[in-house]
Amino acid sequence: MTSVRDWAEPNPVTENRGGVIGKGVDRYEGALKVTGTAPYAYDTVAPSPPAIGVLVTATIPRGKVTSVDTAAAEAAPGVQLVWTHLNVPTQAPRGTRANPRSQRASNPALGSDRVEYYGQSVAFVVADTFENARAAAELVKVEYAAEPAVVDFLASFDQATLPPDEEDVHIGDFHGAYAAAPVTVDETYFSPVQNHVQMEPCATIAWWEGDKVTVHTSIQMVKGGQHALAETLAIPSSDVHLLTRYIGGGFGGKGQPYDDLILSALAARALKRPVKVAYTRQQMFHGTIHRPAVNMRVRLGAEPDGRLTAFAVEATTHCAREATFTEHAANFSRNLYAAPNRLTGHRLVRMDLPHAGPMRAPGEAPGMLSLECAMDELAEKLGLDPIELRIRNEPEIDPETGKPFSIRQLVRCMTEGAQRFGWERRNPVPGQVRDGRWMVGMGMAAAIRGNFLLPAKAGVRIDAGGIITLRQGMTDIGTGTYTILQQITAETLGVPLGHVRVEIGDSDFPPAPGSGGQFGAATAGSAAFEAGMNLRRALTELAVGDPNSPLYGGPAEYVTFENGNIAIENRSETLAALVRRAAPEGVYVEGSIAPAADARDYSQHTYGAHFAEVGVNQITGEVRLRKMFGVFAAGRILNAKTAKSQITGGMIWGVGTALTEVNAVDPRFGSFVNQDMAEYLAPVHADIVDLDSMFLDEADDKANPMGIKGVGELGIAGAGAAIANAIYNATGVRLRDYPMTPDKVLAGLMAKGL
Repeated sequence: MTSVRDWAEPNPVTENRGGVIGKGVDRYEGALKVTGTAPYAYDTVAPSPPAIGVLVTATIPRGKVTSVDTAAAEAAPGVQLVWTHLNVPTQAPRGTRANPRSQRASNPALGSDRVEYYGQSVAFVVADTFENARAAAELVKVEYAAEPAVVDFLASFDQATLPPDEEDVHIGDFHGAYAAAPVTVDETYFSPVQNHVQMEPCATIAWWEGDKVTVHTSIQMVKGGQHALAETLAIPSSDVHLLTRYIGGGFGGKGQPYDDLILSALAARALKRPVKVAYTRQQMFHGTIHRPAVNMRVRLGAEPDGRLTAFAVEATTHCAREATFTEHAANFSRNLYAAPNRLTGHRLVRMDLPHAGPMRAPGEAPGMLSLECAMDELAEKLGLDPIELRIRNEPEIDPETGKPFSIRQLVRCMTEGAQRFGWERRNPVPGQVRDGRWMVGMGMAAAIRGNFLLPAKAGVRIDAGGIITLRQGMTDIGTGTYTILQQITAETLGVPLGHVRVEIGDSDFPPAPGSGGQFGAATAGSAAFEAGMNLRRALTELAVGDPNSPLYGGPAEYVTFENGNIAIENRSETLAALVRRAAPEGVYVEGSIAPAADARDYSQHTYGAHFAEVGVNQITGEVRLRKMFGVFAAGRILNAKTAKSQITGGMIWGVGTALTEVNAVDPRFGSFVNQDMAEYLAPVHADIVDLDSMFLDEADDKANPMGIKGVGELGIAGAGAAIANAIYNATGVRLRDYPMTPDKVLAGLMAKGL
């Protein structure tokens, strides 16, 4: 099996002779997107005019449907079908897998009379136009028998239990060490429910040709969506052709299929015509997943010199009663700081709310809002600079597993960031710096996100014109996947970028795990690299074995690929000429990647450090970000432009989690109060006036053949904590209930007499 040692050898990407890797290349599909010609799922042109489906959703959090009156809807103009649990076509029972290798189980829509959360689909109307379908949906009358529901998270902690198959992690004697520690911190932090709010809502268009269904949908995981639809409809996965070419934002919220996928396919089969369905913005808030609320208790015990002797991070979170998901908000802390006595774990409250699930940096995003603020509080008690405290607790090996780090540049992120940000200007005494009515302060926080590599494949073909086409069942949710796959393929085969075409988002292509978890570039890119290397070998064999090639009979180990040519020393020809002559039908090969046999022998992560300066208005409690800077170590950077876009996008999201982002639950209905983009507050351009970032030079040869890692989720990890710590430095007010809105800031200022 492959070893990480095999990845340490130089290769075309690490040598980067063409200079394509690391360059700030414009997005491969950028022109299509900015001109509005990139066909998203709902924009896809079907073989014939589609009918339009509209969902009817539940208005109670728990209970059952007792009656449904669809007569008026069925009689409405243009209506072609109205389905409820009483007449929806038969689907496989929830959670079943006819094929044990399926990545997703069946997920029937309108499967029973049970209501498990507000916003659950309870009826479905299809008509000739959207207007007719929407009008008819309003005519469906549903009666319910409501049952008592658990919808208040903070009032339900007595129902918290260990998540399935989990136990707390104990190392050493935390309780004894904490009791004996000269300096301690014991605080609780709360992060509320947050929603993904992607620009593109979930949408699907489906049509059938015989026994095979084609679906264009907005989903992050190609195989997951294909398998879920196949299992639900009880058909072979080979009869489901799923395409997801362009996705208008995912952030984890499109990592699973929803009712639009299932119902569009069912209705298209029933009506024998294409059917398309899109969630409304309001339906997106309830019908898709959200980040659950997290209550974090952090306890730190330290010696007077700052050395941690006791370390505990415990998270309580929630999930839907019938759909287990745990926000692992304590996991990141297991690898961050050294401490001999440790306790980490999670508790889960099952509630009658819409399904919780992954959202950008699941675990780290809410978790680091706690630990990184607690470290700031400990630093103040010790009279230490927050950076110095972290440096004194920098581990030599992974503090939980004892494994060596593949590469760890956290300290350099902090020291380099401090120098560039101007950290020496920070007054460590809170509330001392003023700018008129504005109280000014600085804060910092560390960042960490695990690095992952999953199995994947890719196919690459060169035609007689020298054009190379990469095909892979990967997705691009706006992160730049198209572009980095083009760069990897071009550099591996030594051709200009314009000679590479990228086709992804198709279940018929060699499979990749999709976009999510910050594993996309490393996983899909490594498979593309291996496919490119296999094509190099195939073309080398053609050239040295072809009597008509100037490379004929030459030593294969000396063959080079550069500027669209294949060469041995001063003998060369173009790839197009070689293929046109020796393989006019073209050459196609595949490549695959899987974690190395000894990859688990190393602790692999990405790291960063955030620095923020804020102004707090003493009169209004308003917080304004004045300056923010981040330094990150995330392996070899493939594209300077898309990587920076991803990392700064995460930082901006971190500003939102700290200052604005929240969704409250209406206790009367179990519904989210905010259900549109007008009321769900996220940072806008005017809020971000001076924000920048940089990457450290790094190549992690234990990660994958190219030494790359992900950047999509690292940027949000710890970003909000830097804001919280800056607010404290500005005002002396320590807020532990996020977001830190003006009313909370004002209450804190009043409590201090300011």
